[in-house]
Amino acid sequence: MAVPKKKTSQARRDQRRAHHAIKGPGLAACPNCEELRMPHRVCPNCGHYKGRTAVAVEANV
Repeated sequence: MAVPKKKTSQARRDQRRAHHAIKGPGLAACPNCEELRMPHRVCPNCGHYKGRTAVAVEANV
């Protein structure tokens, strides 16, 4: 069974983990209302998806 010959230093370990940080969601602007939304999902603000109304959204007054 393979066993490491030397201990991995903290610097080498942390350099390897440099890309493990959690990133925020990639948001896209809605082409209808320009509100930020998740890509490939119905816009929660206006209810549009792929150029048509997919969900009726109530007006918050």
